[in-house]
Amino acid sequence: MKITDVFFDLDRTLWDFDLNAEITLKELCKKNDLISLGINTKEFIDAYTIHNERLWSLYRENKITKEKLRSERFNLTLAEFAVTNEKLAIKLGNEYVQKCPLQTQLFPHAFEVLNYLKNSYNLHIITNGFEEVQNIKLETSNLLPFFQNIITSERVNVKKPDPKIFYYALDLLGVKAENTIMIGDDLPVDILGAKNIGIHQIYFNPKKIGHKHKIDFEVSSLIQIKEIL
Repeated sequence: MKITDVFFDLDRTLWDFDLNAEITLKELCKKNDLISLGINTKEFIDAYTIHNERLWSLYRENKITKEKLRSERFNLTLAEFAVTNEKLAIKLGNEYVQKCPLQTQLFPHAFEVLNYLKNSYNLHIITNGFEEVQNIKLETSNLLPFFQNIITSERVNVKKPDPKIFYYALDLLGVKAENTIMIGDDLPVDILGAKNIGIHQIYFNPKKIGHKHKIDFEVSSLIQIKEIL
């Protein structure tokens, strides 16, 4: 296995999406005094997480727009608490998009692993996240200097696991699939998407979720990548 280029997913692989989202949502609940509407902060975050995941799945399948995703996830969450307030939902959606990318919580060993890899490999990001948001995350978290290319689904106009986004990355770099490896947390989207076109894979699985797929490598901590590359 001769690897020259390493592709990373961003959310839930390097940038701790769940922790950063929780911090942001707690701030929004307090700032907008949602408790006065009878909304418990933990229950609000739990409900939001469920709706957000479902709507992101629809977005990946091109069934809703990003604008619909941003407002509807808060509309549906507020409805769980019998609150119908379109203006508040839009406000929460806008504030979330502004504040969440400024959070800087990364998974343990992220910088150590990136500093180790940068000396031997070309590093790149392939993400389904929104272009303007992902660039803010990378810059604010001091991750941007590690990566030569930030490839977003918005730029390519297709989302992982569509092979077109992986082929776009290979063409952009002028490399063969067998000389690259994809590191990500989403088994069907990152790992199987890469595998389907011959890119090597490292499945980042910190929760050690069971599966039956045959993949190249699996780690539960980013530090284990140093044993592979």
